[in-house]
Amino acid sequence: MERLLFSPKRNIPKINAQTNQSAVFILCALSLLFFVLANYIPSKQEGRIRREMKEASEIMAEAMGAIKKCREERSVPLDVKNDFNETGLIGVELSSITTSLGNLEAKRTTTNPNFAALVVFLLKQAGLERGDTVAVGASGSFPALIVAALSASRAMGLFPVLICSLGASQWGANIPSFHWLHMQSCLQRASLFDTLPVAISMGGEKDSGMDMTAEGQALLLNDAEKSDIFFLNEPDLERNVRERMRIYEENGGERGIRAFINIGGSWSNMGEDSEVLKLKPGLVYSRSISSAEKRGVIHEMALREIPLIHLLYIKGLAKRFRLPWDPFPLSHPGEGKIYTLVRETQVSFYLIACVYFLLVILVFIFRNRLALFFRSSYIQ
Repeated sequence: MERLLFSPKRNIPKINAQTNQSAVFILCALSLLFFVLANYIPSKQEGRIRREMKEASEIMAEAMGAIKKCREERSVPLDVKNDFNETGLIGVELSSITTSLGNLEAKRTTTNPNFAALVVFLLKQAGLERGDTVAVGASGSFPALIVAALSASRAMGLFPVLICSLGASQWGANIPSFHWLHMQSCLQRASLFDTLPVAISMGGEKDSGMDMTAEGQALLLNDAEKSDIFFLNEPDLERNVRERMRIYEENGGERGIRAFINIGGSWSNMGEDSEVLKLKPGLVYSRSISSAEKRGVIHEMALREIPLIHLLYIKGLAKRFRLPWDPFPLSHPGEGKIYTLVRETQVSFYLIACVYFLLVILVFIFRNRLALFFRSSYIQ
């Protein structure tokens, strides 16, 4: 009688298809709910990064407004046909200080204030914190990216050490009466940045303006002398790079240079080794070291194991980091897909995703046992 009373056939419930499906459905739903809830509760660190990204974008938008206003006051008209967002940061096709070809769409793309947010994002990935020093090597070809780097530095509380060339490619800061030194003066007058370049150079071929007209070279030399900023004039690559590294190191503070931002494709920063053209835009930990006579600043920074933020190849940069290509109108600070990258690069995001997919896998592996458990619980 006892055997009959406690027979497995009478006390262990049958597992039917409906029970099995119900168990799987319930656990999948719970797993998904867990994932969604955890994914949309921002961490403290994530919230801080987003705030700094937005702040940098707001600073950049304000700086662009100051440059535009200043340009109008100097009676340098906006080219509304080619600068259809009316930023004031788009130059002309050709001038006496133009160094090389340039892509108009790329220049317009960089005037998006959220490029400052991108620089914050990349600097955070490189591990920089408030009080750190960042070296910036810039060509006048991308004035908007210089503004983006300065805006990001201010939002993050960093100390930027800027060396800038004055010549520019097409559509950059290549207006003789409104090149980078004029834009910088506008920003100073608006009290937006404390930073002045620690050095400037001619730019262009051999960093000596060989691809400019004689008139353009004379104009930039004259403006450089008036600025009282150290003028770096060295056509030998090895000596030029050595001098730039000396300047960066002398201004690096106690902790030294923590990252290097390269803006554009200047001869001094890129060097003469064609391998440098293979560098992807964004954050790079380069270990490619050229021979001394071909090295640019990028290679010297790599020798010192300093991370590189490479702001070149704008179309690839925009695509990789979800910024719109040649936008009209411009994005508002704090809006855009770039801000979704913060969560996706947090360690917590990957842990949550792993837990979620592990739960789903376990559900399907042990679905029969789970169905039996639910069935037993239901009967009891």
